[in-house]
Amino acid sequence: LENGAASNLIAVHEPLSLVTEAYRAVRTNIRVSSVDKPLQMLVVTSAQPSEGKSTLAANLGVVMAQAGNRVVLVDADLRRSTLHKKFEVPNREGLTNALLEDEPVLDGWLRETEVENLRVLTSGPLPPNPSELLGSKKMRRLIERLKDEADVVLFDTPPILLVTDAAVLAMEADGVLLVAESGRTRRAAVQQSAQRL
Repeated sequence: LENGAASNLIAVHEPLSLVTEAYRAVRTNIRVSSVDKPLQMLVVTSAQPSEGKSTLAANLGVVMAQAGNRVVLVDADLRRSTLHKKFEVPNREGLTNALLEDEPVLDGWLRETEVENLRVLTSGPLPPNPSELLGSKKMRRLIERLKDEADVVLFDTPPILLVTDAAVLAMEADGVLLVAESGRTRRAAVQQSAQRL
């Protein structure tokens, strides 16, 4: 694999690897945990930066799309966006632009990816007030539009212990995936993250 963000898409580049199978196991566990009511909107966060939440969100989106689901992956990390790099799509416009419209729309903001059934809504320009933007009425209306567009909407959000963005979106979500790095993330940080959620 090449070095760089795109190489993090192991579910695309190495579909038979054990790591890709681990992402499929996460996908299956999500389906099994929600037998009665499918989880349509999921927030992905972590306790601290650099724990792999964006990589998990991207690869989970890939394996969900490969299973035949219509997936929209939203880069709601309006402080340090990375999904556009992983999928090698432009980020001049995206979520922030959609929210600045009088009525939030998706036309022109969703980007196709190399994976069938998977589209990405990049962050767009990073705003000065991310939490307020994500907690706005316009964001709630945009979420409803995203749910109409997809079977699954995954939101990649900033770490929960640093800022409130993930907690704001978690109130609208059907579920939250809290990512922890084995051997690095402290138990207290995970417990504190769960309490905030």
